[in-house]
Amino acid sequence: MSTPHIDRRGFLKGALGIAAAGSLAACAPGGPSTQPSKLAAPAASASSAKGEITVWNRSGDLFKVFDAAIGKFREAYPGVKVNHQAVDIDAKLANTLISGTDVPDGSFWDDAKIGGQAEHLYDLTDLIAPYRDQTSPYKLSVNTVDGKIYGVPWDLDPGLLWYREDVLESAGVDPASLATYDDLLAAARTVKEKDPKTKPIHLEKTPFLSQLWLEMLANQQGTSLTDAQGKLRLDSAEYRRIFGWIQSAVKDGLVTHAPYLEPADVNTLDSGQQVFVPWAIWWSFAPQQLLKATKGKWRAAPLPSWTPGGARSGAMGGSSFVIPAKAKNPELAWLLYEFLCFKEPGYTAVYGPNAVYPGGLSTSIPSFTPALDPAKPLFQPIEALGGQDLWKVAVEAAGTIPAAAPIPWWWAQSVDYLGNNVQRLIEGKMSPDQVITESAEKIQRNLIDRS
Repeated sequence: MSTPHIDRRGFLKGALGIAAAGSLAACAPGGPSTQPSKLAAPAASASSAKGEITVWNRSGDLFKVFDAAIGKFREAYPGVKVNHQAVDIDAKLANTLISGTDVPDGSFWDDAKIGGQAEHLYDLTDLIAPYRDQTSPYKLSVNTVDGKIYGVPWDLDPGLLWYREDVLESAGVDPASLATYDDLLAAARTVKEKDPKTKPIHLEKTPFLSQLWLEMLANQQGTSLTDAQGKLRLDSAEYRRIFGWIQSAVKDGLVTHAPYLEPADVNTLDSGQQVFVPWAIWWSFAPQQLLKATKGKWRAAPLPSWTPGGARSGAMGGSSFVIPAKAKNPELAWLLYEFLCFKEPGYTAVYGPNAVYPGGLSTSIPSFTPALDPAKPLFQPIEALGGQDLWKVAVEAAGTIPAAAPIPWWWAQSVDYLGNNVQRLIEGKMSPDQVITESAEKIQRNLIDRS
């Protein structure tokens, strides 16, 4: 399989939603301040649907992928004209929703931002209902505010354990034995004993990504920063378990503290210093495009569990589609997103082999479970992973991801407190108790109480 060219900047923005979320949000989870508009199913059939819609997407490779998939929609709905526009969504969409001027009929958007703008979006609950039982519980939960669904669930970003197969074999570590995070620490110690220059486990050095990673580990345990009513639950056994594990890894000298895929990170990955990377599926970008010396030596496995028999994955990031309450042709926008997310050949056109990704889009998987057949991969085995069938690993891991609560609108702003304190924990400057107490106090006072 030839490795596709990946637009790194566009990919990172689309996969992570790195831009700050929620500074323009109108409300926190717990309900929009006005009664949302409910969108009903279009009466038109594919042959009779007619009209024109404008939809927004981010620029870059994902735009090209969706543009090709929209071509399949045009074949199925020949009477619908789709104006597919590349837009800086992070800078433009929230302002546009609030002003109500020149709103698109639909838009790609980060899950983390949907809850804070619910009052400006259509309530899609009735339209999603036929697909509800076949959609990832996690994706449904993060698109839900006060029991109403405001986003059409698109991707699922399961966490996986990326590891150097050759290093583990040399150290006598069986990847199948890495069932818990304690097992991972033990394996890292074994690797370090074999080669003292290694600092086997990647821990993230940027506050935003370290907090996003933290939420993946919390999601594994069925929790998150807030509950469905927006109440903080950072002071919990689940978060203490994560912070204690980080502290142990740091004290034992098992950590490479580096910023995600920046030169310092890439160099230590390729030098053999880093051996384990617990991260989302979109880390597959690294061996495909950035790693030279170790390309073909990395593999993916489910994340370890926090307790024996616990979930082997959690979600890290994600995006969906929204339909603004002031859209001119919302019913037609729904037909497009229904096609891309829930229908064949829509989701196959998005994830299957295409001109941009000849082997298929392998940086996430669909959140629609009928598309997740381990025996019918939408993307091909990846040469840069030694020909591993990443599809099968990701699909099986995704099946264990617990549901979550809606993401609070202030989540990205809380990085100034929690994300920064996670960095201090990794640097040995704070204890787990200090991270929890100080972060919770500042988030409550500066964000929740002021919302």
